[in-house]
Amino acid sequence: MQDNATEVTAAGIARLAGVGRAAVSNWRRRHPDFPKPVGGTETSPSFALAEVEAWLREQGKLAEVPLRERVWQQLTGHPEGPAVALVHVGCVLLLVQERPTVWLDIDAGSDERLAAKLPGVLDGVIASRFGCEPVNASHPVNASDPVNAAGSVNAPGSVNTATPVHTPSGPQLLPSAPLLRGAVELAGELGARQTFEFLLGRYLDAHSRQYTPTPVELAGLMAELAGPALTVLDPACGTGALLRAVEARPDQALYAQDSAPDLVALTALRLALHTRAAVRGAVGDTLRGEAYPELRADAVLCHPPFNERNWGHDELAYDARWEYGFPARNESELAWVQHALARLADGGTAVLLMPPAAASRRSGRRIRADLLRRGALRAVLALPVGAAPPYNLPLHLWVLRRPDRTPVAPEVLLVDTGAFAGETRGGPDWQAVRDTALDTWRTFARDGRLAERPGLARSVPVIELLDDDVDLAPARHLPPPAAADGVEQLAAVRDDLAAALRLTTGLTPPPAVPAPPARWPLTTIGELARGGALILRTGGMPGTPGTTATATTPHARVPVLTDHDVLAGSPPSGTLPESDEEAVLTEPGDVVVPVLGGGSVTRVVDAATAGAALGRNLVLLRPDAGALDAWFLAGFLRGTANNRQASSYASTATRLDVRRLQLPRLPLDEQRRYGARFRALDEFEQALRQAGRLGEQLLRGMYDGLTDGTVEPH
Repeated sequence: MQDNATEVTAAGIARLAGVGRAAVSNWRRRHPDFPKPVGGTETSPSFALAEVEAWLREQGKLAEVPLRERVWQQLTGHPEGPAVALVHVGCVLLLVQERPTVWLDIDAGSDERLAAKLPGVLDGVIASRFGCEPVNASHPVNASDPVNAAGSVNAPGSVNTATPVHTPSGPQLLPSAPLLRGAVELAGELGARQTFEFLLGRYLDAHSRQYTPTPVELAGLMAELAGPALTVLDPACGTGALLRAVEARPDQALYAQDSAPDLVALTALRLALHTRAAVRGAVGDTLRGEAYPELRADAVLCHPPFNERNWGHDELAYDARWEYGFPARNESELAWVQHALARLADGGTAVLLMPPAAASRRSGRRIRADLLRRGALRAVLALPVGAAPPYNLPLHLWVLRRPDRTPVAPEVLLVDTGAFAGETRGGPDWQAVRDTALDTWRTFARDGRLAERPGLARSVPVIELLDDDVDLAPARHLPPPAAADGVEQLAAVRDDLAAALRLTTGLTPPPAVPAPPARWPLTTIGELARGGALILRTGGMPGTPGTTATATTPHARVPVLTDHDVLAGSPPSGTLPESDEEAVLTEPGDVVVPVLGGGSVTRVVDAATAGAALGRNLVLLRPDAGALDAWFLAGFLRGTANNRQASSYASTATRLDVRRLQLPRLPLDEQRRYGARFRALDEFEQALRQAGRLGEQLLRGMYDGLTDGTVEPH
């Protein structure tokens, strides 16, 4: 009965059956025995998952619900909401990881027995992983100090730092029982940590507007810039990406705080499953009520909220943390900077992600000047556009050191990695960003200065920056790249463009020959998949029932073919998600189709792209070479009328139901004749794109050269 408490929407049913939402609407109209709604609204009803699954099996539309999809649907349909369900799952996965034999005992029996026994065993696991201890061994707790439930000292106005994860009661756990059993079963396949990462990743994707993520590559870079640390604080932890990126060390302690209780609990569980470090978490507004006023951390990592005006300006005027000046109402980021410095031990390092305006706003110039004079601000690194949300801004990393017992440095490091912005939506060239940032920072930290690297980095004497603006934007203080290299590169680009234009001319299609409209018998991709003429797989999720394809091992490092790569005709540019979810790998001859955006685009995988993982919002079609020609398939799927009849429309996007796309039934020899023509058109299209890219590059270089004086206007 408890399984019926899990509800699923029409979109969830479509995912389970591997069809479009229109198909689900048709089933509801055509089949009187289709399950009746049990919740939701008239326009967006929800259905009992167990009833839907049984109906799909009876109709032969579903052989078996994939375990991952079943667990996910149970989580999203939980009566208390997915965040509560995810906390319940995290608690049980932690139990399985810490005490697997205990779970085996309580799993044997009814849901009621499971729910009754779980709270007692979870208490012990939660207490051992999030237990009580003083915040800092160098600041022992006195008997007269006010001590909270976690054993740490509470300063006036601070928040309580009791265990971040509270043991659910038996009645709270009872609706979760089927979900918990499924999650543990999934953990048997993936591991407890990977299962939680998978579910958390899906949850964050489904609620992307509610959270501001820190990309895993950026989190790793920030942790490496901070260096090895035994005590690490993230005062705006979100879902714990920064603390998760910290290099593990013996006797390590990780401290997290956030104003959202659900996020603190999820972060604590995520870290406990990921590391053996002591994990401490607190709920509360960090600036108004910090949880760890006595903490002196080796490192502080922080991705603070940007542009907050209600950060506590009115009530915090005399706070002891403002050593470098009282931040203006519109300078919330400088309040976070000073909070981080206040929580650092002598010689400790803080790395904060900052909006570019924080480096140049006039309202913050006095604080920036004092940070420079006293040696607290050591480096400003400009990231490429697209490194983190908001993706249209080149965000900065500020690296700070606690200056109490360190000599004031006469220079500060400025680095600009903007040149490594990716040309596709896959994001920046993170390897180049990481190598540049770490090499320049480590050299500067060791020597106290850095030899000038034109267009990339230099160490600037502090006195040069202490003018009326105290503008710290790296691009304003770096010399341009060497002129000679720029001119040579322009000459090479011009030669490449000339070659590309000659190739494009040679590949231009011959004049079209008119023919009467064809009256072919048609079939659909769905029919071909059911008949075995092709295999259909969906990117960014487990395979559909009854299909097979190569998948990665959980930790394989492979590039990801994104939907934007397909649209732009560019190489794979994405990275595997943190969830460790198995990824579908492409093979030569596969046809890849984007499902969002309403465009008529396909891509036939060649040897250069083969082996890449299939990204989200893509469908892979793997034709049987004895029945279907890949280029024939890809070409006919690009027909405008074909795409229009297979598309559905929502308020914000157009979605393609690939199973409804049509294909003429033609003999294989005739397919190959059409395929050869489609392949020639694809070569012409690629040549046009290459010529366009080179033309834009040449134009940009010429404008830059003429305006900076490195190119003669002859």
